[in-house]
Amino acid sequence: MTIIDTAVQSSTYDPHTPIINDFTIVAATENGSGSQTANNALIRAIFKMGIPVSGKNLFPSNIQGLPTWYAIRVSKHGYTARREHSEILIAFNPRTSDEDLAKLPSGGVCIHPADLKFTTPRSDVVSYPVPVKEFIKELNPPQNLRDYIINMAYVGALTALLGIDRDQIEAALMHHFNGKRKAVDMNLGMVDLAINYVRANLPKQDPFCVVAMNETNGQILIDGNTAAGIGALVGGVSVVAWYPITPSTSLVDAISDYAPKLRPAEDGKVNYAIIQAEDELAAAGIIVGAGWAGARAMTATSGPGISLMNEFGGLAYFAEVPVVIWDIMRMGPSTGLPTRVSQGDILSAYYLGHGDSRHVCLLPGSMQECFEFAGMAFDLAEQLQTPVLVLSDLDLGMNNWMTNPFDYPTQPLNRGKVLHTESFEAFLAEHNNQWGRYRDVDGDGVPYRTIPGNQHPRAAWLGRGTGHNEAAVYSERNDDWKRNMDRLSRKYDTARTLVPAPITDITPGASVGIIAYGSTHDAVREARDYLRAHGVASNYLRVRALPFNDDVSQFVAQHAEVYVVELNQDSQMLQLLCSHVPAWAGNLRAVNLCDGLPLTAEFVTNRILQHRSGANK
Repeated sequence: MTIIDTAVQSSTYDPHTPIINDFTIVAATENGSGSQTANNALIRAIFKMGIPVSGKNLFPSNIQGLPTWYAIRVSKHGYTARREHSEILIAFNPRTSDEDLAKLPSGGVCIHPADLKFTTPRSDVVSYPVPVKEFIKELNPPQNLRDYIINMAYVGALTALLGIDRDQIEAALMHHFNGKRKAVDMNLGMVDLAINYVRANLPKQDPFCVVAMNETNGQILIDGNTAAGIGALVGGVSVVAWYPITPSTSLVDAISDYAPKLRPAEDGKVNYAIIQAEDELAAAGIIVGAGWAGARAMTATSGPGISLMNEFGGLAYFAEVPVVIWDIMRMGPSTGLPTRVSQGDILSAYYLGHGDSRHVCLLPGSMQECFEFAGMAFDLAEQLQTPVLVLSDLDLGMNNWMTNPFDYPTQPLNRGKVLHTESFEAFLAEHNNQWGRYRDVDGDGVPYRTIPGNQHPRAAWLGRGTGHNEAAVYSERNDDWKRNMDRLSRKYDTARTLVPAPITDITPGASVGIIAYGSTHDAVREARDYLRAHGVASNYLRVRALPFNDDVSQFVAQHAEVYVVELNQDSQMLQLLCSHVPAWAGNLRAVNLCDGLPLTAEFVTNRILQHRSGANK
């Protein structure tokens, strides 16, 4: 039992003291039962009432039948991280109902079908039994839709009990069903039956309610994979090769969905290709070929796919071919838990390929960054002539998040040092008629390149993964090899100056530092408030890219205690930090978790307090 858990578990809610816009609902249902429609309607309706809200979907990796839980966090403070407890349970899965009920705090709420019998009922929990079977009998939907309609009963019950705007529920269903009135009316019929029943038969005995706010005006709800897909289209992607794998599939689905709108065909022809390859190895090969040919090429995958892309990743690194690889990280190793979140690919992505290779990695931590980094990744890949990996995760990629709308980029695409037919001749004139595909002219490690279609007779070159000299000619000379590797190291240092800098939030007088990245940001943001309440002021640095720049070194050097927060077993980011700042490695402390769930502020707070308690003894 931790400090925060103790406070939560001992709470008993007074039904006469309203708890407004500050609680969590967990809907426990069966996967494939249509509960996602119900959950999306709830979260969208609350969002449209101006109330900050977020959703976390914990679902099994099979198609249908196993338990699934969807947590809707309502937070007037704007917190969006997962919480370790919930106040309101929707017990619509008999197989997990007893376990789910046992987790509720005293004074919590349980909404369940009236015919559901709990093995161990609880008298300290407010129970609202809803006669779902009677509703179905009265509504009489088509037989094949009955299991899907059932979940709308808890939408109606919550609408009545919490004070959710019924018109916003209808609007959410209209949005979900694209205005198809028949589908909306059928679902809304179940909602209204539940609303009317609850109001007539179930007097409110709990304190939880929602009251309209003005905190979400102008914002949208979106998931990170969709944001990334739109960002890739805006960022000029022209070739997408992929093989389906959870949780990255919806990223390419988003590109497919939005491409006709954002890239309408001209004269019956489109200017992009989306190819489903036979496996991840083939997908990587396709984008390397396309990148060599001058296309903005990308793939999207997860950990097992990254493993298969090692060889082509190394080829693109050494032949210096720009490609973009999105890794929507999930729990490994091996097949692991395909529908659980992790940040376990940091090291494998950073060192993708054998030998001395280090890759540029972008680490988005918001919907804005999923969108922006999608285009930025192509710019960096072409500027640096190298693979760029974008490391998102299942929580960012597949869950609903609030964000401001995306701005269309104002800067043109940055193609880097590309020589076209005319500019190639000018380049020769400026450089004593010397041209070498891998020659470092500017001292930044980045050579000039040509792409197929350049008509100059000297523009051609052979991209190869074997040893080569500055002219791209095969070579096993040790001096050629050393010169090439030294240049790649200079290019890596150039990358430090181009990738997104970390974001810092400094509290004057704080001696404790926190470093995090990706989806852990929201838990850290909330945990810092809890720590402040315990008298611990903190400074915060969010890493947004690899390689690190000097800001990271200075941050670690300035704090005697630096807590590195991440979702993996082996503290992978901490390992990279130790190698980057060995002189201050002793300042670093691990705050890591590997249980497949999105990180909570409670965990971060308790782990840091425990560390400090032990250090102060």
